[in-house]
Order: sequence, then C-alpha cells, then structure tokens
Amino acid sequence: MQDIPPGLIERLESRGRGQSTRRMMLFAALGGMVAASGQAPLNLWPLALVGFGVLFALFRMTSGWRRAAWIGWAAGAGYFLPALSWIVEPFLVDIARHGWMAPFAILFMAGGLALFWALAFGVARALGGRALAWIVALAGAELLRSYIFTGFPWALVGHVLIASPFLQVAAFAGPAGLSLLALAMAVSLWRIFTPDRWKTLPVIALFAAVFAWGQHETGRPLPAGDTPLVRLVQPNAPQHEKWDPRKAPVFFNRQLSFTAAPNGARPDLIVWPETAVPVWLNQAEDALAAVADAAGGVSVVLGIQRYDDMRIFNSAVRIDADGQVGALYDKHHLVPFGEYMPLGDVLAQWGIHGLASSEGRGYSPGPGARLMDLPGIGHALPLICYEAVFPQDVAAAPARPRLLLQITNDAWFGRVSGPYQHLAQARLRAVEQGLPMVRVANTGVSAMIGPRGVVTAQVPLGQAGFVDAALPVALPPTPYARTGDAPLAVLIVVVLAGLGLSAAMSRRTKLH
Repeated sequence: MQDIPPGLIERLESRGRGQSTRRMMLFAALGGMVAASGQAPLNLWPLALVGFGVLFALFRMTSGWRRAAWIGWAAGAGYFLPALSWIVEPFLVDIARHGWMAPFAILFMAGGLALFWALAFGVARALGGRALAWIVALAGAELLRSYIFTGFPWALVGHVLIASPFLQVAAFAGPAGLSLLALAMAVSLWRIFTPDRWKTLPVIALFAAVFAWGQHETGRPLPAGDTPLVRLVQPNAPQHEKWDPRKAPVFFNRQLSFTAAPNGARPDLIVWPETAVPVWLNQAEDALAAVADAAGGVSVVLGIQRYDDMRIFNSAVRIDADGQVGALYDKHHLVPFGEYMPLGDVLAQWGIHGLASSEGRGYSPGPGARLMDLPGIGHALPLICYEAVFPQDVAAAPARPRLLLQITNDAWFGRVSGPYQHLAQARLRAVEQGLPMVRVANTGVSAMIGPRGVVTAQVPLGQAGFVDAALPVALPPTPYARTGDAPLAVLIVVVLAGLGLSAAMSRRTKLH
C-alpha cells in the first residue's frame, strides 16, 4: 500500500470541522444511503461497510455532542429512507383511503428512527469520540429500538451482514452482535487510511478468519436425522384482490388444487399462508372440509381470521384429516397502525383505521407464544408475519420446538425490497436458534430454510405454485438461543458506563 502523507487524515478531520453543519449533514445522509445498500435485495454488504466507515469519518470530524447528534440524525435519515422504502406499499393498496398517508409514513418513520442514531452519535461524542464509543453506542441504539415502543428491529445495522458468511456469528451473539461486528469492520476500514493502519492488520486478519469460519459453517452438512416432507403452498393473491368477493374463491380454489396435486412422495404436512381462507373460522366448516378432502389425510396448517364475541384474532390453525381444528394459535405481537390503531375507537370517527384491521381497534392480541403439535413431525413455534422479526418472540416459546413455522402475507410489502428483507430476517432467526424455518407467504417468498440460514427450496416472489421440501434437522441449542440479547445488552451498558467514567475523569484532570 502506498504511504499516506503524514497528517493527511488529521488535516481532513480538521477541515471537516470547519464545514457547515448543513453540508456535513448532507454528506452524512449520502453515507447513510450507501450503508443501506447492504440490506436486501441489493445485499451489497462490502459497500455497506464502506458507507459506515464514511459515517465514522464524519463523526470524527464533529466537535461537540450537539453537532454530532445532528450528523447522526442525517446519517440515520439517509439510511432508513431507502432501507424502509417498502413501507409506502401498504398505503397504495387502497389509494383512495390511505394513499395520502404514504409520504408521511416514510418521512416520519425514517426521521423518527434516525433519532436513535442521533442519540448514539451524540452520546459517543460526549464520551470522548473514541471508536469504541461510536461502535458500542450505535449498536446499543439499534438494540434499544428493537424493544422500545413495542420494538421495530427492521433494517438493523447488523442485517447488512445477513447475505454474508458473517451471518453465522448470530448463533452466538444475535443481531446485536452482528451490528457490533459490522461497525467494528467499518472502523477498521477507516483506519487503513490512517498512520496507525499497520496496527489494524491483526484485527483485519481476525475478521478474515471469522469470514472463513462462517463460510465453512454455512456449507457444513447437517447431522443425519428424520426429514419429513413439507408442502409450501403460495397462492399469489394480490392484496387489492385478496378480499374481492369475485376473486377470493379463485385464490382459495387455487390453494386447494396445489394441496391435492400429486408430486411424487406424499407430504407429511401442508402449509398455507396467513389469512389464506376468505371466511371466518367460526363459519368455515365447509371450507375446512374442502381443505381436509384436498389434503387426503395430511394435516394442514393455515392462516384464518376468527372472532370471539367482540374481539377479532389473526390466527393459525392445524386442520386434521376430519376437517376439524386440531390446534389454534392467535397472533400476539400485532403491528401498531397496521393491525390495530392506538386510540382506534376515537380515530375511527375521523376515518382513520389500521391498514389490516376491520374497524377501530382492529385485531386483538393472543395470549402469547405457544407451541403447535404437528403429528409425525413434532412441535412447531408458529409465527404470524411480523412476529418473525422479533428474536424475543422466538425466545418466548415455552419449550424448544422442532421447527419455526412462519405464515405471512407479504403482499402488503410490494415486490421490490420488503419481501426480501422479511425473508432475510427469517434466515437470521433460523441461525440464531439453530432451527429450521418453514416460511409460507401469500405472494412470496415461500421458503424452506435450514438451521444455518441456507434456503433449500423456495417459490419465487410473485408466482403462484407450491414446492415439496424436506424439513432439515435441528441443531443443538445455540449460545444465543440460551441467553438471548441479555449478555450483550449488559456489556454495552458496562462499556458505555466505563467510557463515561473515563471521560468524566479526563475532564476533571484538565480542570485541575
């Protein structure tokens, strides 16, 4: 590597401090957009690391926590605008009713989530502006937004590594560990251009070793074991047609035909997506009898809505050979402003409803995570749509299941980035737990995912069809499955507290 002129980085940082805050915010927003390129479907994780390296360089050019916070906010806004651009799609399903909300949704979502980055940049600068402070503060902010206000762990910093062999680190440290790793690699890239770059070489060698290990783990054969055959049924019902009285029977009959289709060996389980049956469970005797007849004695898990008095539930049920409901699960982690509206009865008077709700408050939450017994296979942890993005929802299972079972209606997310990001997070959940994931989506991507995050079979996005796939064996419980986010959360708090104490002592020394 050609020698870098002495003091170049220092001069650049000094020059950066002389730039206006607005200009620095513009550069930060552009850097955030580059960092977002690591999210699906682009999956340009090396470029994303460069983007985060640029953001760290801009952070280094700040002097004072207020300016750092503004730079952090701009970086976050630039990052979340493209990463969450799919969020406008649900508002375009019924443009006349919800279309006006679309620009406000993406702007408020990006600007609101960027506040977490502003907090991280400001805290890191107040703690002395060290690389460690920036890495830990930003990873901590990402972990915080995964839980606070019901949580929204979508497009986390660590998610840029899902498409890379570094994904296997999630078995030990989860999404927060991936965020720490991504930010640490970004800082190492920046340090290559500093006079101390040779001190970074051992760290880069360590990252290379982790990369090689991850690649080896990804391709390593799974242990021998029973691999039941599961049929994934994808009707591909566009959201604007899904509940149309003229079209709903077409999609239902399409699923029946896929269920009954001969395809070699008889499957051990058939799975339909979320809200796959266009009638209430309370009135679905004929529909469920038709499902059982098409399945020919094979159990079917499907999504359906049900009501109980004045409450409505988004449910998953297991239909047995006699057409009766053998098991029931009600979704418990609902989408705010989607499946229910806070103060929904009041807002409904003004014509404001949740996108997927019926009226006012929308769906009611179920009692919580529970297992569903699948005859001949074992226990599954059912996850309906949004629940699969929360590792804490998976960890809430009353016992370790044989598999994770996600049914979802990704027609809400459009056909550009949302469905692929949702699939990526399903892969992450599988690695975290060391469990296979059966994922069935209305419009795709339906997939069988192994316990190391490898997609072994799928029905592509936007296609109607089905696929029979062997259910991979489960691995032993991973370290992350045993501990969750708690160890890293404690570590982040301890490190930030230590840096805060160090910064306070340093200021006190200077005063004396």
